[in-house]
Amino acid sequence: MKHTDSAREQVLITTTDLAHLIQAGSPIALLDVRWRLDEPDGHATYLQGHLPGAVYVSLEDELSDHHIAGRGRHPLPSGHSVQAAARRWGIGNDTPVVVYDDWNRAGSARAWWVLTAAGLADVRILDGGLAAWRSAGGSIETGPVNPLPGNVTVRHDDLYTGARPTLTAQQSSAGGVVLLDARAPERFRGEVEPVDAVAGHIPGAKNVPTAAVLASDGTFLGSSQLRQLFSGKGIDHDSGVGVYCGSGITASVTVAALTATGHEAAMFPGSWSEWSSDPARAVSRGPE
Repeated sequence: MKHTDSAREQVLITTTDLAHLIQAGSPIALLDVRWRLDEPDGHATYLQGHLPGAVYVSLEDELSDHHIAGRGRHPLPSGHSVQAAARRWGIGNDTPVVVYDDWNRAGSARAWWVLTAAGLADVRILDGGLAAWRSAGGSIETGPVNPLPGNVTVRHDDLYTGARPTLTAQQSSAGGVVLLDARAPERFRGEVEPVDAVAGHIPGAKNVPTAAVLASDGTFLGSSQLRQLFSGKGIDHDSGVGVYCGSGITASVTVAALTATGHEAAMFPGSWSEWSSDPARAVSRGPE
C-alpha cells in the first residue's frame, strides 16, 4: 500500500490547492463533468457558471459508448475516442487534469476513472466539487470555453483491460474479492429498482453506498474514517476488492475513495445493469 496521505493527494485536490495552481498560471486542464441520473446533460447549467477555463465534458457522449451492447447502460468508451475527446479538451501529454462536478462526485469520479484507465497519469478530483469551490469564494465564469487542441496520447484502447483493474461478470461472482455494491441500501436490498429490469444484488456482495464515503458537504471522508468504513466490511491491506453500482458511474466514487487510502480496487464496469440483463444469473435480495 502507498502512504495514505500521498495516495490521497494523487486522487484528490483541495479547492485551496487548485486556486493556488490557477493563480500561479500553471498549465492545467479543468474539466466540468456535470451529470446526475435525473439530469444526464449538464451543459446548460455549465454555461450558467463554471470554474475559470473549465471545459464541459459530456459523461453520456464522451465518457461512455452507447453503441456497445451487452455491457450495461454506460459501456466504457474506447481509448481512441477518449484520446480524440481529450485533445478537444486541450489536454497535452504532460498536462495535469482536474475534474469536478456538482452532484455527489459521480461525474468527476467517472472522468477520473476513464482517464486514468486510458493511461493519463495526473488526474485528480476536486474534493467537494463545485459547491466547495463556491463556498471557498472561488471565481465563476459563464459561457463556453474552447481551448486550443491538445496532443495527449492514450496508451490503452480497450479500457476494460487498461491501466485500472476491472472485473467481468463472471469474476464478480467467483469469490476471491470482497465485492462492494455502491448503490443505495433500498436498491441493494431489492426493495426498489428505478432503472434496471430486475431488483436485488449480486450474491455475496456487501453494501457500501457511495454516500457513505462522502461527508455531508460532499467532500470525501478523511483517510482514517475511510479506512474504518472499509475495514468494517472486512477489507484490509491484503484484501482483493471489487466494486459495482448500477452502471459503472457511482462505483467510480467508491473506487476513488479506496484508491485514496492506498487500496487499488477493481471495478465491474457493466455493474448491475449488465449482471441483471442475463436471466441465468443469480440474484440476491434483502440485507447482507
